[in-house]
Amino acid sequence: MSVILITGGVRSGKSRIGEERAAESDKVIYVATGMVTDAEMRDRITQHQIQRPSHWRTLEAPESLVGTIGHFEAEETVLLDSLTTWVSNQLVKVPEEQMRDQGVNDAILSELGAWLEQMKARRQRVIVITDEVGYGGIAMSRLGRWFQDVLGEANQLVASAADEVVAVMSGIPVRIKG
Repeated sequence: MSVILITGGVRSGKSRIGEERAAESDKVIYVATGMVTDAEMRDRITQHQIQRPSHWRTLEAPESLVGTIGHFEAEETVLLDSLTTWVSNQLVKVPEEQMRDQGVNDAILSELGAWLEQMKARRQRVIVITDEVGYGGIAMSRLGRWFQDVLGEANQLVASAADEVVAVMSGIPVRIKG
């Protein structure tokens, strides 16, 4: 099996490309990391749900990736959408005085690394959707800059472990690894 990272800017078409790749498999579990925080986010989540095939299983996982492992069946493609939101969920719950604490960064990257290792050991086909924060400018807020730093490191971790990396620009997938 393989790990595929699909990256791109906001609304670049990366989720659609990831869903198309997942649909190549008979069995898919969609690991959803979004949390309803307001009406707009609820609408985004609902739109993603409508677009997914009805026979796909969905696992809500806004907080723990490692906790998802026992829910996957053999030969099932795991579509994680998105790493961006999962990292954001981890950071927003950190008290302000602990912002930019290296221990927090390490814990996030450690969980992600452990999840990837377990997925590879299980020989699970995994598709990870993420945003490429390197395409934008430097965030104006302290939390925003921290988020960019941690997500950038997380993306590099997944890209390093991935068999294939695809960048999506304006709806067009461009293979950059594998």
